[in-house]
Amino acid sequence: MRLALVTETYPPEINGVAMTLDRLARGLVSRGHEVQVIRPRQHDADIDSHSDGLAQVVVPGIGLPRYQGLHAGLPCKGRLIQLWGGDARPTVVHVATEGPLGWSALRAANRLDLPVASSFHTNFHAYFRHYGAGLLKTAALAYMRHFHNRTRVTMTPSADQRDELMAAGFHNVTVLSRGVDGRLFDPQRRSAELRRAWGAADDTPVVAYVGRIAPEKNIPLAVRAFQAMRQRNPALRFVLVGDGPARAELEKRHGDFLFAGMQRGEDLARHYASADILLFASVTETFGNVVTEGMASGLCVVAYDYAAGRQHIISGTNGLLAPVDDADAFVQAALGAASDPQHARAIGQAARQTALTITWDAIITRFEDLLTRAASDAQPVLA
Repeated sequence: MRLALVTETYPPEINGVAMTLDRLARGLVSRGHEVQVIRPRQHDADIDSHSDGLAQVVVPGIGLPRYQGLHAGLPCKGRLIQLWGGDARPTVVHVATEGPLGWSALRAANRLDLPVASSFHTNFHAYFRHYGAGLLKTAALAYMRHFHNRTRVTMTPSADQRDELMAAGFHNVTVLSRGVDGRLFDPQRRSAELRRAWGAADDTPVVAYVGRIAPEKNIPLAVRAFQAMRQRNPALRFVLVGDGPARAELEKRHGDFLFAGMQRGEDLARHYASADILLFASVTETFGNVVTEGMASGLCVVAYDYAAGRQHIISGTNGLLAPVDDADAFVQAALGAASDPQHARAIGQAARQTALTITWDAIITRFEDLLTRAASDAQPVLA
């Protein structure tokens, strides 16, 4: 199979979508398929590349306002028609993002009569209320529905997200979950040196937040929960791993918090493993890789009961869940983790065992199967 994967985010950009797509692409290559990634240019010296069956085609892009390091592709339908014509014709096109590049790919594939699959990775329509533009939510959802209903299948990472999309009029939606790398995210990476840098003794619980520091991540609730936890145990430390548009203001308001910035690879895994409790208060996720990465790292994860939390956590056994959007319940769950460190450690150990069953190999097999079925489906693309 020759796959053309079109995405407006890809490593070295750091986010859950980029890392997931890279894992899926390399997984297909390891199984003998050819993968061509079409993505925006990320810096001036960025050029096309090819290595071990994975080609990257760079197209014009622009940086996203307020999101340093993320880009959107510019329209390039003509370039894609030229790229996919003749001998280079893909077996199937997979469009992973709904921006201008994704729309160009959809139009080019339709012009060439190529089968198209898509992913719904991000609740962009839900973000608008966090940026003072709530009235645009309906229009954004309508656009994404129109976009995805022109593809043969839309893959989304959780059953509740699938149900929500289908209720909103999306067709042919199926679940393609996400795995977690249990070898990278491992409690054995716990670092006494890093904890000392945080001012944490061996018996000092460290609370962590990992992810974009941005309005849509509901960080004020994580802050509120930590402050309540600290009333129970004044020695608690709060470490925020990541970067984003809300970081500067948060640092100004909370000089006692520790801001570790963006971390990658083994450094990221070391930060996870050196904490004890993970607070993840976001209600805009389609999945939430942070939840499973925290579980694999042996942390007591406090999250809402949806997406990855609902899929993999049994509250009180291998994590702590609160009903969606119930802020008081989230704070109470966090207080429970702070009040009983021994139970929190037991929860983290159980979480690690659960995470070891969430393999990427099974996810790649399903992705391969869904693409194969999309390529062989003789039904016309939905209007």
